[in-house]
Amino acid sequence: MPDLSHHARQLRDLADVLEAQSDPEDPYAPHPETRLIVSGRHTSRGQLNYAVPEALQLQRRIRRYNADSDIAHGDIVALALDAYLRAKGYPPDLKSPQADAP
Repeated sequence: MPDLSHHARQLRDLADVLEAQSDPEDPYAPHPETRLIVSGRHTSRGQLNYAVPEALQLQRRIRRYNADSDIAHGDIVALALDAYLRAKGYPPDLKSPQADAP
């Protein structure tokens, strides 16, 4: 007979993943917690350096999007990566939205 607590734990984990997704209709819409963190004045920031294919013209496209939206370059990258990783089932482990506030 299957262990019901194991199934309950799996259902809870699945519910957590679904809750962490931004919007089932638009998985790339920024999550409300992510918007709050990105917009915070005192949010600590770290450098993210990865070699990406030049043919994708990501730097040029980010600059153009920045000009059109007035969203900072780093915030564009943070919003895009966070939405992608959440949609794939990898939400951040946030203690509170103001975790980095002084």
